[in-house]
Amino acid sequence: MKDNMQVQLASTPESQPLPEHFALVKGAMPKAGENQVLCETMYLSLDPYMRSQIAGRHMSGSVNPGDVMRGETVSKVVESHHPDFQEGDLVRCFGGWQIYSVHDGDSVFKIQKEIANPSYALSALGMPGLTAYAGMIWQAQPKGGDVVVIPAAIGGVGSVAGQLAKIHGCTVIGIAGTDEKCDYAVKNLGYDACINRKKGDLGEQLDKLCPNGVDIFFDLVGGDMLNTVSERLAVGARVILCGLMADYNKTTRSMGPPPAMWIKARAIVYGLVVYDFEPRRDEFVDACVNYIKEGKLTVREDVANGLVEAPEAFCRLMRGENMGKAVVKI
Repeated sequence: MKDNMQVQLASTPESQPLPEHFALVKGAMPKAGENQVLCETMYLSLDPYMRSQIAGRHMSGSVNPGDVMRGETVSKVVESHHPDFQEGDLVRCFGGWQIYSVHDGDSVFKIQKEIANPSYALSALGMPGLTAYAGMIWQAQPKGGDVVVIPAAIGGVGSVAGQLAKIHGCTVIGIAGTDEKCDYAVKNLGYDACINRKKGDLGEQLDKLCPNGVDIFFDLVGGDMLNTVSERLAVGARVILCGLMADYNKTTRSMGPPPAMWIKARAIVYGLVVYDFEPRRDEFVDACVNYIKEGKLTVREDVANGLVEAPEAFCRLMRGENMGKAVVKI
């Protein structure tokens, strides 16, 4: 009998998560029943929303001490009792932070043949990419000449959103936490400029780079940054509320901007929940596969090796130290 190695939450962090808040344990080997499949994890996605699950504030539910950490995976079917799946199939599922997982047939999805690199199904061609595409293309509807501002500019969602905006003829201003990230955003992702949020006054720098205001703000952070950018919206702006990085390590939530900022700009404000757009996933994949082939969409993944490295990789992500989409290769 093989061991099923798992990463469980050992204790709930009050602020920044640390590796000691997680525990690597041997779990029971799961068994597939009727209409189920047994899957072996190949790649695990690490995402900021997991911190919100730990805090008990995410719509997908809570993770408590003793629970296996949740997460989306690319996995291989190693045993199938479902007519639609065979051994060896590569699938996308919520396998969690563990080596083996069992799923009902209707909760796993074959990796599209167009996706040559399986890990991309967790990054630019997966949920982060779908989030970016849904918010930027379907909600914000960018047009040539729009000025777009994107914090977390080179992360899994931000990097795709920024490049999509460039493809549609926008001027794109990124915000990141280091000079290295800002250089990468400009030189590799095509951003017109990128602000290091830890240097100088953010508002003053936005005034210089966006003298006529911000047409699209794809917010992945919340907190003070949302207020600062909302003060500088152009008339007819679109604000995409997608993430709350500023709050994930806090026990309380930040206050939002005064409504007057959005009213004055006649802004359209969208709350983005990626699950709402799942029925359109194939449409998004088809578009972005072509962008990758054409060299218009660059994909960078921050890959950790082995399940044992998942806690530290997640902590790096929550410290903002990742370069690209955080993935664990199992």
